[in-house]
Amino acid sequence: MNGSPRRAPAIWRTMATLDTGLVHLVGRLEVSGRIPRELRGKPLLLTPNHIGVFDAFVLIAACRRLGFAPRFLLAGGLLDAPVLGPALRASGHLRVDRGKASAVEQFGQAVEAMRTTTSPIIVYPEGRISHDPGLWPERGKTGAARLALAAGVPVIPVSQWGAHEAVYWGTEKVDGPADLVPLARSGLTAPLRRPKFKVHFGAPVDLSDVDTERPGAGVRAHAKIMRAIAAGMVPLRSGELDRPRFQDPTRPTDTVSPWKP
Repeated sequence: MNGSPRRAPAIWRTMATLDTGLVHLVGRLEVSGRIPRELRGKPLLLTPNHIGVFDAFVLIAACRRLGFAPRFLLAGGLLDAPVLGPALRASGHLRVDRGKASAVEQFGQAVEAMRTTTSPIIVYPEGRISHDPGLWPERGKTGAARLALAAGVPVIPVSQWGAHEAVYWGTEKVDGPADLVPLARSGLTAPLRRPKFKVHFGAPVDLSDVDTERPGAGVRAHAKIMRAIAAGMVPLRSGELDRPRFQDPTRPTDTVSPWKP
């Protein structure tokens, strides 16, 4: 584990290269922070906030700029999709089927993968795009925190801003071509607007004081991770601390973030 990281599968390297080209076509990428040298090539969990359907593309490009190709913990539906699914599975991404009995077994598999991988794994602790009116992180779920505690791996909070300006939220469920119109219209005009995508890799979250033997350890670790993500967002969204300058009329705003600094 102390040697050079194994290269990502060729198909994932190709997809990441194409992704980076798309991100630079759509907007302007700014990356700050770093992955400490001593954590390179070792098990590592990245926990970003979730602000839009385009932010995963931005995250891949940001990680590539820092010299690594991350893997994602993905919903089973994506991995089962035609064409895209086989490519994602071949790329080594991890699977989770929320609300199913297999999720318990998959958690154990994810813990083992976290302990042995040399590629950072990305988990969205919110589980969905934020519904907070100000786009601050939602309360989220404890899965990422419990994964980090069970695997005993460092957590890097990733804060991002700007990807929400590229493509509209759209709709919770796509029932037909009409549901894709807002996404297509906003996405096709993004290269003309050239939004600025800001991604910051924060310092590792200190979870050393979280006693895993006490009940509620996952909740306490989750709170520390979410506060670190929110704190990292502050300098990225100067002048937009209360509400985003860019208003997406399709995104629900029916929750209130408990993490806003």
